[in-house]
Formats: sequence, structure tokens, C-alpha cells
Amino acid sequence: MADIARRPDHRYGNRPTMKDVAARAGVGLKTVSRVVNGEPGVTPDTERRVQEAIEILGFRRNDSARVLRKGRTATVGLVLEDLADPFYGPLSRAVEEVARAHGALLINGSSAEDPYREQELALALCARRVDGLIVIPAGTDHRYLEPEIRAGVATVFVDRPAGLIDADAVLSDSFGGARDGVAHLIAHGHRRIGFIGDRPRIHTASERLRGYRAAMEDASLPVEDAWVSVGSTGPERVRSAVREMLAAPEPVTALFAGNNRVLVTVVRALSGHPRRVALVGFDDIELADLLGITVIAQDAAALGRTAAERLFRRLDGVDEAPERVVLGTTLLARGSGEIPPPSV
Repeated sequence: MADIARRPDHRYGNRPTMKDVAARAGVGLKTVSRVVNGEPGVTPDTERRVQEAIEILGFRRNDSARVLRKGRTATVGLVLEDLADPFYGPLSRAVEEVARAHGALLINGSSAEDPYREQELALALCARRVDGLIVIPAGTDHRYLEPEIRAGVATVFVDRPAGLIDADAVLSDSFGGARDGVAHLIAHGHRRIGFIGDRPRIHTASERLRGYRAAMEDASLPVEDAWVSVGSTGPERVRSAVREMLAAPEPVTALFAGNNRVLVTVVRALSGHPRRVALVGFDDIELADLLGITVIAQDAAALGRTAAERLFRRLDGVDEAPERVVLGTTLLARGSGEIPPPSV
């Protein structure tokens, strides 16, 4: 944070220019242009001073050449996990609507759950001079964004918190929602409940697993290792987990699916099973109401809207400590989560 103090007039959206670099390095604007563009005609000592000024100020070359007055481009970037995931559709749309209301254009892209791709995409958006970023993180180390934040790029994380930096975050209550869903199954008589979730390095996945364990502990119920399966959300792994849990000597009588992709595969796997198995999923899915699937629903649009509103508050000059906002979830009882165990 010391670098912020060295830079006067630090405001979100007020990006440093080549003129600022020239003033700090004590050189002419043309010299800065030569260094930035890799052109010859600059002595090593002068180039070093310019590069030091660039690093201190957090200057990035304006690839879009569309810097507007006051250093604002009227664009914001959104880094999603997977553009094809239905969960992110309403989230992205909500961000876009807020951006539009502020006269800004939204640019989005997908990290494909790859931390390196996330970093590449986020920095590419910064190089195109976006005023702010909304990031659904794939990685756990976001220190690469510190120079951008110091340089004035307002940044808000959504769905998952940032790693190793202090930044605004808007999250769903994954722990509380999972605990409520498993408690619902327990209330309907189940004692052997399986959990199938995403990779535990993902914040939402670990929080939902923690919620599952908390509900079981609250009811003084044991959790067998065979009842928990976490990893890839690929159909083969999920189907295998379902088969193993239902074929055990003492099979589970209910399942909790950790996200929408897991839930879809679990529904398909259970369609041919000879007995009815209770099921609750985290995240709503298309046709779940018609299929009678009980879910813990999170409001993706509210996540996007809240994150975007917070971003534009930052861009409007609101200077306050980073905040973590947690939105509640809703249990939608539709039938599958109310199926009693075979002994009842």
C-alpha cells in the first residue's frame, strides 16, 4: 500500500499516462514513447529511469487508443469461469445492465477454470484500459492485480473471494446453503447421506463440503469416507461416485450434489436406479421445477448486480475499506429432497 501513498491523486479510474511517466522520469514525452514501443535512440540509463517510473506508477500502454477525458474509457471487464455454464448467463446479464446504466460497455471472457488463463485475460483487459474488473477467480493468488489496482483499476471479485490480496467480494452463502440442504434431508429421516462435489481447491466447493459436514455434525451423525466424493465435475467421475455410493453394503439413502453440473449428471444416473433416492442439489437447473428436484437456489443475477454496483461506486470515487458481501440462498422443496429413506 506504500506505493499508493507515493502516487498523488490516487482515484479509481484515473489511470497514469505517458505524460505522468515522463514527468516522473524527468524525460520528454517522445522518449517515453520510444521506450514503451521498443524503439531505438534511448540510452540504457534513461531507459532504466523510464522503466522504473512505469513500474512505480503502474502505467500500461493504451492498446485501444481510446482513452477518454479524465483517463476513463467507459469499459469494464468481466472474467467468467465458463461462458457455457447456465449459472453465468444471468450473472453476466446483470453486470451488463448495470454497466449500461452507467454508460459503460462490458467486455467479458472465460478463464475455463484455468488460473493462468484467468491472469492472461485479466491483464489483457487492463492493457485495453478498462476502468474496472469483475472477476470470478479460477486461481488462489491475485497479487498479479496489485499494480493494476494501484494504478486505478477498480476490482471486485464475485462468487469466490480473491486470493492473497484485500479486495471487494460478493458471494453466495455456500456454507449456509449446503448446511440447510443436508439438514433438510436429515429432517426427512435420512442418516446416510452422500456428498458429490467439485474440486476442493475451489472456494465454493470447499464451503459446501464444510456445510455438509456441519449439518451432519449438528445431527450427531457420522460421515464415512465413502460418502464423500470430490473432484472433476465430468460425467464419468460423477456417475462412478453415484454407483459406488449406492452399491455399498450400507448404501446412502440420499445424495447432495455440490453444483449444477454435478446435479445434472446425478439426475441422469438416478433415472435408471431401481429404488428412489432422495436428492438435493446446490444451484437450480433448467426444468428442475418440472422434474421435481429440490435445490438450494442462489440468485446469480443478484450476485452480478451487487458486484457491478459496487464496482461503479468505486469508479465514482467512493473510498472505503474492501468489503465482503454474502447473499443468502433459498431452499426450493419440489419433491426429490422429501423422499423418505426405505426404512421409513
